[in-house]
Amino acid sequence: MEDKTPEGTAPGPPAGERGAGSDSLARDIEAVLFISPEPVSLEVLAEVTGSQGEELSRAVETVRELYTAPDRGIVFAELAGGYTFRAADGARKAVERFCRRPVDYSLSAAAMETLAIVAYLQPVTRPEIARIRGISADTVVNTLLDKGLLTESGRIGHGGAIQYRTSAVFEKLFGLPGLSALPPLEGFQATPEDVAELREKLFQAADARQ
Repeated sequence: MEDKTPEGTAPGPPAGERGAGSDSLARDIEAVLFISPEPVSLEVLAEVTGSQGEELSRAVETVRELYTAPDRGIVFAELAGGYTFRAADGARKAVERFCRRPVDYSLSAAAMETLAIVAYLQPVTRPEIARIRGISADTVVNTLLDKGLLTESGRIGHGGAIQYRTSAVFEKLFGLPGLSALPPLEGFQATPEDVAELREKLFQAADARQ
């Protein structure tokens, strides 16, 4: 059967997978905004939901209305050309107290691996990290950002992917006077035993500075 998708329109899920009615579309939009670390544009919502035009706009408004009640802790917001959720102004004190809690700097193997990639290749983007690790980098990068070990370092070009670099907290945590103190990679051919030893030393250094 001939594909009648209009030229220039991003293909979405097959019609049978889109769900019935605006409620399911609003549900999908709510879920996408919840998991996205950045504002999501209307174009991206159209791509991932397979909806567009007035139907998509109505569903966005449905989600907006759900999160405008005065007793909501999370509110709908338009930022940076897209839609996102943020903490309500009335919950600011609780959020600030939460953010002032001591940070747990214990790190998983995936986090240590990602830190090493960023430390040696910075500035680096999430897609570049994912390509090196062979797995999505979103969760681990978000964790490292929350712990203050990574920081944003601009974008590639205009509106391109966000780049990341290690922070001053990273240098302090690992006892580095600066990035120049990182072990040089030239000529370093690691055996499995070398990798295990280096990983153990990194874990010990992190534990010692908690």
